[in-house]
Amino acid sequence: MEMNHDTRLDPEENSNHRKKERTQEERKALIHRLNRIEGQIRGIRNMVEQDAYCPDILTQVAAASAALSSFTRMLLGAHIRTCVAEDIRAGNDGRIEELVEMLQKLMK
Repeated sequence: MEMNHDTRLDPEENSNHRKKERTQEERKALIHRLNRIEGQIRGIRNMVEQDAYCPDILTQVAAASAALSSFTRMLLGAHIRTCVAEDIRAGNDGRIEELVEMLQKLMK
């Protein structure tokens, strides 16, 4: 499964312009998870609006946080298996530093 991606690593460049072509299956899985997380957040908002008991809300917040962490792990794994691995094979070691910087931000 080949993934085309933009290999520009200039930190001055706005990362919002870089693209990653995903398979339809990968895109569908990511969007499905995001839709579930979005539903959880709406549910939390409704609980607040209905004056639900604080521990009940906090339980749902923890579930939403875990779901977002799961999404992050899924996306990170795909990034390492595709973009990072392909660039290393092609001799572009700059992707390693980008990965290290991203992991440092995620672990704050």
